[in-house]
Amino acid sequence: MLIVQISDLHVTTPGRNVVPGVDTAALAAAAVQRIRALDEAPDAVIVTGDLVDEVLPAEYAEAARILAMIDAPVYLVPGNHDDRAMIRSALAGHGYLPPEGRFHYTVEGYPVRLLALDTLVDGQVHGTLGRDGLDWLDARLSEQPDRPTLVFMHHPPFVTHLPVMDGWRLTDGPAMEAVVARHRHVLRVVAGHVHRFVVAPFGGTIAMTAPPLCHAIALGPGDERGFPFYTLESPGMLLHRWDGERLTTQLAQTTGDWEPRRF
Repeated sequence: MLIVQISDLHVTTPGRNVVPGVDTAALAAAAVQRIRALDEAPDAVIVTGDLVDEVLPAEYAEAARILAMIDAPVYLVPGNHDDRAMIRSALAGHGYLPPEGRFHYTVEGYPVRLLALDTLVDGQVHGTLGRDGLDWLDARLSEQPDRPTLVFMHHPPFVTHLPVMDGWRLTDGPAMEAVVARHRHVLRVVAGHVHRFVVAPFGGTIAMTAPPLCHAIALGPGDERGFPFYTLESPGMLLHRWDGERLTTQLAQTTGDWEPRRF
């Protein structure tokens, strides 16, 4: 089974860039073309939040248009730049989304079970699961204790050592780690939000964040206002491949010259 993960699209309307010179809609479309060009078609594509930037209906319409070009089932969770009601309206065809409340859900029918967590706190940059979310996670993981499972979310539940972004991570990460540690069938916990590829041990498994499809967050401290600096590095995606025994993850860039050549 091949699961492609993309994150932090920050799609905007034409003529507006999140940072100077970066057309996020074009970069998201380039990522879709990269996915379509893979030698092996993905079984599923997961989108770990921040579909848009300013949370405008026109941005969601553009994001929906781009995601519709993916020739595979697409599953998403909201990020801090998202709005649940607008997602439900603009991506009405995504029938797996709960009709109300938070976007916690499971995806069945694959060799790997997909478990989605909604960490969005309206109006805030940080994320939280809360007692209800933690209990939901524990209950869902308890349902199928022998089933390989991948958990995906927006806010990372671990320290990334990106100082500013760590102030905006999941507030109840240690409590989530305690839940995950009780369930040895969790293959991976994957997130986005920090605009960098970061890997860490977590609750007896591996947690990681995907690179963004837009600008990256600079390493090191931020500015005097408490905001991070950004860099213009190659956008990327993660390929999670389950071979029946283990899950391996590959990082692939979504821009640049990725045409295979003979040595």
